[in-house]
Amino acid sequence: MEQLSGEHIAALIVTAAAAGLALAPARQPGGTWLVPLSRVLALLILAAYLTEQTANALRGTWTVERSLPLHLTDAVTLIAVAALWSWPVLLVELTYFWGLSASLQAVLTPDLGQAFPSIFYFTYFTTHSGAVVAAILLVFGLGMAPRRGAVARVCVATAAFAVLAGAGDLLTGGNYMFLREKPERASLLDLMGPWPWYIAVAAVLALALYLLLDLPFRRSRRGAAGDPAPSA
Repeated sequence: MEQLSGEHIAALIVTAAAAGLALAPARQPGGTWLVPLSRVLALLILAAYLTEQTANALRGTWTVERSLPLHLTDAVTLIAVAALWSWPVLLVELTYFWGLSASLQAVLTPDLGQAFPSIFYFTYFTTHSGAVVAAILLVFGLGMAPRRGAVARVCVATAAFAVLAGAGDLLTGGNYMFLREKPERASLLDLMGPWPWYIAVAAVLALALYLLLDLPFRRSRRGAAGDPAPSA
């Protein structure tokens, strides 16, 4: 793994601080400011994503091989925006599981290629760290816990998106979701063996992470299922 740069450490500190602040609503339930807070974060993430797309277009570096939203972290960025805006339960679940697996891994081992103070440094960490913060805000801050069967639904969604990304790779010659080869820079995939074995290992690891992320809510769901029905 590459040694952490000062800029990367700064981004991690800001991400951790924002994640801590996202837990504040859990200690102050019922605030009328929750909807504006959630939507401000949604707009911030969306603005960063659109800025990155526009900057690539203006620089002439926007290509179908690299710039379509076919990485899982791109998907969770856009899904997080929708989840923050109106709180649909399925999108909240996808934001939680994908944000605290794919986006968090992207924050810890960024495949960036642009150093501070490049605009892409800011858009990268705003979108990826923003998805992490969104997941924490929605589930732990606002108390929107994943429902029973959430892991199965997210696994199906992940597999479906991988098929879509694979089709995109075939049509464009790109490397979306790193299905054709590992990223150029150091990442967790380096520890998972050569192609195509790292894809299978990553799938197993994703399932393990989803199960781990679901663990805090299993007991409460079992308790709710065992509660006596209210009397008439």
